[in-house]
Amino acid sequence: MRALRYTEYGGPDVLTVEEAPEPHAGPGEVRVRVRAASVNPIDTKLRSGAMGGDPAALPRVPGVDAAGVVDEVGPGVDGVAVGDEVLGIGSATAAEQAVLSMWTAKPASMSWPEAAALALGAETAARALDLLGVGEGTTVLVDGAAGGVGSAAVQLAVARGATVIGTASERNHDFLRRLGALPTTYGAGLVERVREMTPGGVDAALDTAGKGSVPDLVRLVAEPSQVVSIADFSASEHGARVTSGNEGRADYALAEAVRLHGEGRYAVEVERTFPLAEGAEAHRVSEAGHVRGKLVLVVDEG
Repeated sequence: MRALRYTEYGGPDVLTVEEAPEPHAGPGEVRVRVRAASVNPIDTKLRSGAMGGDPAALPRVPGVDAAGVVDEVGPGVDGVAVGDEVLGIGSATAAEQAVLSMWTAKPASMSWPEAAALALGAETAARALDLLGVGEGTTVLVDGAAGGVGSAAVQLAVARGATVIGTASERNHDFLRRLGALPTTYGAGLVERVREMTPGGVDAALDTAGKGSVPDLVRLVAEPSQVVSIADFSASEHGARVTSGNEGRADYALAEAVRLHGEGRYAVEVERTFPLAEGAEAHRVSEAGHVRGKLVLVVDEG
């Protein structure tokens, strides 16, 4: 099969499309013929070696979430069959075939790029909101609200009955309003801006960007533990929490986001798509930042 791979750690130029061994579904897994796969910040961090890359793990295919057609069902899997269209989370998804360990049915109303862009953002956002206890009547600040996880967090929090303040560049403020958030800019002066917007205070804050905002977010909540970051691993130094999924996954979030999408209450923003052959360029764009929603690799146009 064709796959986007790298044989050494480094910049986007280490990525090439080449032949790779076909994966197979193990217990509790399904394999899909990938139609589209999302590009996430974790993909670029792993490829660059910023996460402490192990040369023994190479060559490596990037990618965590994808959408496609099931072509192999692993042992112990019920409720899904070869030929079903699904979206989900797995590994090495920037390839013609990939194995998923978490999935839900893809609705016919959702395009393949949208489906590929949904899973990781929804799961990560739901997991963080659960840790923060975000629900009816709470107020939550989402820092980096226009990105993949941020936009998912805004919509899931709104669906739970929360008031959401979202930070983003001004060009994305109308986008945040459409999602149901009160927008403001990020960076210097954030604490003062948020306090002016919410005299009653903020119950919880989520850092999706990892750009050093955690100290400011801690100032806005009653207890530092009411700040969760998905990207700043120094957050604990300020009393905040970090979620990486090791504490358990919010696997229910995929079906919940799909349900909300069907009700017109959850939108998946795809800023740009790339053919698999342009995977290196997709990584460059991702690393440049300021992506609204997600970037997606189209693997098989069908």
